[in-house]
Amino acid sequence: MIFTPTPLAGAVMIDVERIDDERGFFARSFAVDEFEAQGLDARVAQCNSSFNRKRGILRGMHWQADPHGEAKLVRCVAGAIYDVIVDIRQDSATRWQWTGVELSAQNRRALYIPIGFAHGFQVLDDNTEVFYQMSVPFHGPSGRGLRFDDPRVGIAWPLANPIMNERDRVFPLLEDAT
Repeated sequence: MIFTPTPLAGAVMIDVERIDDERGFFARSFAVDEFEAQGLDARVAQCNSSFNRKRGILRGMHWQADPHGEAKLVRCVAGAIYDVIVDIRQDSATRWQWTGVELSAQNRRALYIPIGFAHGFQVLDDNTEVFYQMSVPFHGPSGRGLRFDDPRVGIAWPLANPIMNERDRVFPLLEDAT
């Protein structure tokens, strides 16, 4: 695996190293020892899939509050998404900054998201599926959200007029969210 730091400390893009032959290829997408060697939380307590029928769907921006903070490893297994994280850590030099990366079934890239980040994505293709590995189980009462269009954060989503559920659309602005 190839680990590439993002501009936000602790968040890492992960690309597979392919071993190709006449049958296709083989690649590791997760290995506890390699993640731990990079200083990443390698616990896997829960895995989730998100299937999205329509291009333009936007899910986010979500996180779990302490003491149920979660690290995530996000991969797109069908279609493509624009995956976005916002650093919400109190003591971080990049607090309130965001970064985005395209994850797709074609590029096989994953994004490691440490505890202390809001996370969301916009679907770029119809019939897209996203697979998440979570470091801790979901804890509903700890669920939090940040408005996807908060002007203070200024996320540049690739598609206008996102398709969203009401809960995600009306999350609080930054000063009220954390």
